[in-house]
Amino acid sequence: MPTPPTAGSAPRAPRPSRRSVLAAMAAAVPAASLPVLSGRASAASAAGALPGGGDLGPNVLVFDPATPNIQGTLDEIFKRQESAQFGEGRFALLFKPGTYRGLNAQIGFYTSIAGLGLSPGDTTFHGDVTVDAGWFNGNATQNFWRSAENLTLHPVNGTNRWAVAQAAPFRRMHIKGGLNLAPDGYGWASGGYIADSRIDGSVAPYSQQQWYTRDSSVGGWNNAVWNMVFSGVEGAPAQSFPDPPYTTLDTTPVSREKPFLYLDGTDYKVFLPEKRTNARGTTWGSGTPRGESLPLGRFYVAKSGVDAATLNAALAQGLNLLLTPGIYHLDRPVEVRRPNTVVLGLGYPTLVPDNGATAMKVADVDGVRLAGFLIDAGPVNSATLLEVGPEGASADHAANPTTVQDVFIRIGGAGPGKATTSMVINSNHTLIDHTWVWRADHGDGVGWETNRADYGVRVNGDDVLATGLFVEHFNKYDVEWRGERGRTVFFQNEKAYDAPNQAAIQNGDIKGYAAYKIADGVTAHEGWGLGSYCYYNVDPTIRQDHGFQAPAKPGVKLHHLLVVSLGGKGQYEHVINSIGAPTSGTSTVPSTVVSYP
Repeated sequence: MPTPPTAGSAPRAPRPSRRSVLAAMAAAVPAASLPVLSGRASAASAAGALPGGGDLGPNVLVFDPATPNIQGTLDEIFKRQESAQFGEGRFALLFKPGTYRGLNAQIGFYTSIAGLGLSPGDTTFHGDVTVDAGWFNGNATQNFWRSAENLTLHPVNGTNRWAVAQAAPFRRMHIKGGLNLAPDGYGWASGGYIADSRIDGSVAPYSQQQWYTRDSSVGGWNNAVWNMVFSGVEGAPAQSFPDPPYTTLDTTPVSREKPFLYLDGTDYKVFLPEKRTNARGTTWGSGTPRGESLPLGRFYVAKSGVDAATLNAALAQGLNLLLTPGIYHLDRPVEVRRPNTVVLGLGYPTLVPDNGATAMKVADVDGVRLAGFLIDAGPVNSATLLEVGPEGASADHAANPTTVQDVFIRIGGAGPGKATTSMVINSNHTLIDHTWVWRADHGDGVGWETNRADYGVRVNGDDVLATGLFVEHFNKYDVEWRGERGRTVFFQNEKAYDAPNQAAIQNGDIKGYAAYKIADGVTAHEGWGLGSYCYYNVDPTIRQDHGFQAPAKPGVKLHHLLVVSLGGKGQYEHVINSIGAPTSGTSTVPSTVVSYP
């Protein structure tokens, strides 16, 4: 392999916290030469066809325990990415099975770190994988777009720090110690998501406003601020919302873990975990995970700069897509039409529709898996950015649903962007497992009309389940649910900060658009652990009638709802419909409803 280049305070009680509104972040440092390790190329395909497998590209770095100066390489990547919130650098740091000692992998923007074993125990760090907020003066509320996956950690001081905000998944991790979710100094924090992980010690969220943990095992959970939700978590605290604000489901109704790249000997493969119902605990704690593997030769390994026509040609000839780190500009949608297609990203590859196109459309077929990429709205308005199933989709996918996992959408921030509706789910039984759909409140190209985006997530399909739904700042409804028998486990929202006045958000005779609206005709829906915050800093006199709107029908049931006015910048009159006390003053204390109806 090429030689890489050289390059705890005591806990205290949490205090109320809020997201701050700040200026655009620093641009990325230009990339320098970095080591590359190629994937194994498949045999040549038929003449004229695109090949499967091949080189993993310049921004996928693969290490083994004998690699010289691993720490120097990690430090160089972090130096570039630490504050590059809207930069173009993208990196995947992959570690072959083995034992690594003395490492502290600090993870910045658009950086993914992962082990290449089939189980977390195959790749072990006697060291740390760290996210902190020194770049932002101890404020972790903007530590977005990064991930850790498939590693076992023995933290140096017994506790690993993972102080993240939205879009920063922590999957298939085994921590032989504790996990601290707050930045050094216990500053503001607004996260986050854990799945399929085991933390032997206690998880300490401290200042984290909210968190969702799914199908995992924890040795303890130390405290809560506003909204801590657990489903299928061994060792989770007992349900006690609102004091403390724990929402605990014994199992997760349906789950299927994210696909991941691993090494089988010297061959790269992608593992596809099987679907579980009423899941509890990790998929890997009792031996080899259950699922199937696909060789890399069945994937078109895409590099930054490839166009939509090429991606569609690869899909049409039966290949899956492995998107390596980079920016992909699209002049037409990527069309996923074949059942069981996998579209897997490494290191936050970013799809940008330049001319008002939809970035990706999925047919109404079984078993598509979308995972690990970002869609960035382009400067020309797109009607939609991601469509799962066409309008009117009606097929039954209960046995083999489509999954949308760690797929994040952004409108503005990295530059001007517009989209009428960001994510549309038309296919029945779709699983949305961790998404952050964000109309930017800071960065470049931000303004009430500049990055106009009326609707965040619209669900038309029936029997759709969302586990870890983060949707923020849309001009109208953040989530609009029209399908029957929908379910959401954990929802986090902030209303648009930048509404210029009350008239701009008026919804007929209702003050403001609900963060989460269940359509009037829906007869069955259920949700657990749902929160909405407002921070109308442009016009603090704005009043929002409610955070949630739902029909009064016996089959519509919502559990553990809260609304919060951040510092008194705007207020909610109620929590859901006309139920629940108003928020009051500048106290930043939630108003809660334990059960609706």
